[in-house]
Amino acid sequence: MKRIVLGFQHVLAMFGATVTVPLVVGSAIGLSLSEIAVMMQAVLFAMGIATLLQTFIGSKFPIVQGSSFAFIPGLIAIGSGIGLAAAEGALIVGGIIEGLTGALGLIGKLKKLFSPLVTGITIMLVGFSLANVAVMYTFNYYADAAGTSILPSSIIAIVTFITTILVALKAKGTYKTMPVIAGVVVGYILSMAFGLVDFSLVKSMPIVSLPKLLPWGTPVFDVSAIIILLFAFMVSIIESVGDYHAISTIADLPIDNKKINNGIASEGLSCSIAGVFGACGTTSYSENIGLVALTRVSSVQVVQIGAGILILFSLIPKFSGLLASIPAPVLGGLTTALYGMIGVTGLKLIKDRVELNDRNTLILASSLVLGLGAPQLPAEFLANFPQIIASILESGMAVGAISAIIMDQLLK
Repeated sequence: MKRIVLGFQHVLAMFGATVTVPLVVGSAIGLSLSEIAVMMQAVLFAMGIATLLQTFIGSKFPIVQGSSFAFIPGLIAIGSGIGLAAAEGALIVGGIIEGLTGALGLIGKLKKLFSPLVTGITIMLVGFSLANVAVMYTFNYYADAAGTSILPSSIIAIVTFITTILVALKAKGTYKTMPVIAGVVVGYILSMAFGLVDFSLVKSMPIVSLPKLLPWGTPVFDVSAIIILLFAFMVSIIESVGDYHAISTIADLPIDNKKINNGIASEGLSCSIAGVFGACGTTSYSENIGLVALTRVSSVQVVQIGAGILILFSLIPKFSGLLASIPAPVLGGLTTALYGMIGVTGLKLIKDRVELNDRNTLILASSLVLGLGAPQLPAEFLANFPQIIASILESGMAVGAISAIIMDQLLK
C-alpha cells in the first residue's frame, strides 16, 4: 500500500505540467472541450506507457516520462496550419529518428562531454530555469493574467509550500516520504474554500473510456511538419541527458553510455507511440527528479506503480479531470520546493567535485547567466532566428549545457 501511495505522489508531482501541454495546445488550435479531453486521455495513456518503457528497457532509472513543453510551439504551428493528423505523423517519424539515434549509440558518446562541472551546471539549470513557472503558478498567472486572484492564490501557495516542507522535514516514518500528497490535500481544500477549483473539465469527461488509435485521422507525413518537430526532439534529447545525470547524482546510481543510449531510444519509441494515440511528445520529467531529491525514495518500482496509475487514469477520465482541476497556486507551492531541490543538487555536486579556480568559476558564472537569461527573450524577438536556434534559446537548460560544454572543451 505504501508503494502505491508513493507512486501516486509521483503522479501528483508531474500531473500539472503534463496536462498543461494538451490544455495549451488544444486551446491554441481551437479544439472543443471534448476534443481536449480526448487529447488529455491520450497523453496520460502514452506517458504511462513511456514511463514503463523507460524503467523496464530504457535507462532503468527511477525517472518519469511526461509531456514535453519543447513540443508546444511546433504542435500548435502544425495543428493550426496542416492539422493534427500531420502532428501525429511528425511525432511518429521524429520518434523513430530519436529512437535510432539512441539505439545506434550516438547519444552515449556525448557522456564524455559531461564533466562534473558541466553536469553540475546542467542540473542547476534543470531546476532554476523552471523558477519562473513556479512563480507564475504561485500567482495563478496562467489562469488569471489580470491578477484578480493574487491574494487568495498567494495564500494557497504559501500554505501548500509550508505544509510540503514541514512534512518533508518534521514528519516521521512513512509520512516523511509523502510531502507532496500532504501539500496537495491541504492546498486543494483551501482552494475550494476560496472558490478557485474549476470542475468544468471533470463534468465534460466520461466515467470510463478507452484511448483511441489515431483519433485525429490517418497520419499525414508532411516534411515541413516533421522538420519543425525535429527541433523540439533535439531540445528534448539535450534536456533528457541532463535529467539522466541529475537522477544518477541524486539517487546515487551509476550512469554510462549504455544507459543514456537506451534511455533516448526508449523516449523515441515512446514519442512514436504517443503519435499513434494522438498525444504529445514525451520527455523525462524534472518535477519527479525533484521529488526523489526531496523524499530520498528512488525506487524504480514506485515509479512503475505511478506509470500504472497514469494508465488507469487514462481509462477513467473523470479521475484525470479531477486531478487536472488542481489549481495552479497549489502547484506553485509544490514546485517551489521541488524545482529548488534540483538546483541545489547541482550546486552540491559542484561544491563536492569541482575545484572553483578562476577557469571553473568563469565557466560556471557565464553558463548560468546565459542559461537563465536566454529564455527571457521575447517571442517576437526569437522569431528573427532560425527555428532550431529559437527552440534552443527557449530552453535555459539547453543553452547553459551547450555553453558549459563548449567552454569546458576550449578553455583547457
